[in-house]
Amino acid sequence: MPIIHETPIRVRYAETDAMGIVHHAVYPVWMELGRSDLLRAMGQSYGEWEAQGYMMGVASIQLTYRAPARYDELVTVRTRVREANRRKIVFAYEIVRDGVRLVEGETVHIVTGPDGRSRTLPDPMLALVTSAL
Repeated sequence: MPIIHETPIRVRYAETDAMGIVHHAVYPVWMELGRSDLLRAMGQSYGEWEAQGYMMGVASIQLTYRAPARYDELVTVRTRVREANRRKIVFAYEIVRDGVRLVEGETVHIVTGPDGRSRTLPDPMLALVTSAL
């Protein structure tokens, strides 16, 4: 059974556009929050990975917008690991409000070192992310 972490977010006024709905550029930021919260809930924060010399550079991001969110609504970012190997991790997301799917998407991350060069995850980190599948 995959681990799905839920991150609640209250929509802030600054995240809305002139039409009063959440601007499309905000959703990737919320996905980052969900991703960081998932790793922390699994027992190791992204900051700890960086301290050990492992980064997760975003190689691609995909979003499908289904319905808008508005100021002061409570939304939930559901995050899970969809795929993981030594060089790549794929996260999947659903952003929902009261059971209604607003956005779905995924991010593909390439494992690198601080210098931006490709690295491979050591066994303990790989075991951590694959345990969520």
